[in-house]
Amino acid sequence: MPTHDTLSQLLLLHPVRTELDTRCRFRAPWQMAYPAERPHVAPYHLVVEGSALVDVAGHDTITLQAGDMLVFPHGRAHRLYTRGADSAMQTHAMYQESLVAQLANDAGGQLTDILCGQFHFDAAGSQALADAMPEVVLVRTAGKHEFQGLQALVTLLRDETSEARPGSSAVVSHLASALFLLLLRAWLAQAQPAPGLFALGADARLHHALHAMLGEPGHAWTLEALAARCSMSRATFVRTFRTVAGATPGEVLGHIRMTQASQWLLGTQKSIAEIGEAVGYQSDAAFNRGFKRVFGVGPGHYRRRSLEKG
Repeated sequence: MPTHDTLSQLLLLHPVRTELDTRCRFRAPWQMAYPAERPHVAPYHLVVEGSALVDVAGHDTITLQAGDMLVFPHGRAHRLYTRGADSAMQTHAMYQESLVAQLANDAGGQLTDILCGQFHFDAAGSQALADAMPEVVLVRTAGKHEFQGLQALVTLLRDETSEARPGSSAVVSHLASALFLLLLRAWLAQAQPAPGLFALGADARLHHALHAMLGEPGHAWTLEALAARCSMSRATFVRTFRTVAGATPGEVLGHIRMTQASQWLLGTQKSIAEIGEAVGYQSDAAFNRGFKRVFGVGPGHYRRRSLEKG
């Protein structure tokens, strides 16, 4: 895998489930209030046509236009509305059963067409991706050639949710799965990420260390070896890594190892000893202690609990 594809490695280790479940076609004036989401759920809105305003506590009012994409990685409560909509008014949404919920109102102003859904960070370790993102992620794609792929995907989602056609459900599911990656790529091109995994992956030198740890989590990585991957001295590497990642190299490596171990525990028949060795632990006791620090239970209990739930 090429070194520059660290983002793909991150998403393979931290799978994010995407749902597209609502299409809102409202004519002004209108407003919709969204309460805070449950843990690990990030609502998003893709503006296909028209415009809207967004209020979220602690931020200036956001103006959305066609081509804009808004995500709340931490599930913050927010309000979408148009000018002329009183904060006390409640838009009466007419529901129509379709491939996704189709919402409309009976006003007569300008049309705003928005696709809405959620990103789910409920896989083991995937919350680390949400933690590495700010409270509000805004991507603007209108008139930007470099985001043509993302624009085309949204157009396809709009077309497939316009009417029920053979295979539409499968098409929407597959397109929605690609949405998070393309949106992340666009966000990283537009913004300077806060300290965390994305900042680490975007750093011109440090992403070599992250790539190495993701590619070989079971390797006995030393600070010297990781620093050499980044063409840095040991001291400079440790200092810079902590600033960019918001964590030490050992902490990031431990997170990667335990996230990978949790996936193998749930998705393979490998023994606990095999998994522990594969992620760099030479003894079952050390692996058990490390796993319990992260997940609160030992690997055996973790696997049994998952089987019982399934």
